[in-house]
Amino acid sequence: MTALERLRLTNRDAWLAPLALGALMLALQAANIASLRYERDAILRGGEVWRLVTGHLVHADAAHLAWNLAGLVLVAWLFVREYSRRDWLVILVASTAAVDLGFLVLEPHLEWYVGFSGVLHGLMAAGLLAWLVRYPDAVTALVVVLFVAKLGWEHLVGPLPFTAQTLSLPVIHSAHTYGAVGGFLAAGVCLRRRRPASPL
Repeated sequence: MTALERLRLTNRDAWLAPLALGALMLALQAANIASLRYERDAILRGGEVWRLVTGHLVHADAAHLAWNLAGLVLVAWLFVREYSRRDWLVILVASTAAVDLGFLVLEPHLEWYVGFSGVLHGLMAAGLLAWLVRYPDAVTALVVVLFVAKLGWEHLVGPLPFTAQTLSLPVIHSAHTYGAVGGFLAAGVCLRRRRPASPL
């Protein structure tokens, strides 16, 4: 069975978690973003560690939120069946932690950040790894190449023009890379854990 054939088998129940996550982001958009966004000084000096989580769930404006909700729907549609809910939670936490760690250690001049795109790239990387393992066909190879090319373009050239022009804040492309690395590593652990032990 190819990856595209697999899409037609998606269970409606599998959409509950992505829809709940999207609803949470919509609800938080009405809250005070300044008290929820990632802020380096507030975390390191003020001890406001919740910002390491909530910073990924709030957005600068409606357009920013719409892009990330669209990305969440796309990732869910493509990959939701590839992992259990528990595995997806592990991947979600690992992607979030990877972005936060990258910011804290490697981005000391980044004062604040909002948005789900870094974590979203982690979920995408995890889904693509599952496809590579289970459905190593031409479609999977093409999508993987496009995903890697996007990350490379952002580092070498800058954000994709059609997204940057619709946003009111600069794109922190390093968040995408950190998230992708975290999601890829967590997915590797989840997939390896599923393999039956080799006979002695």
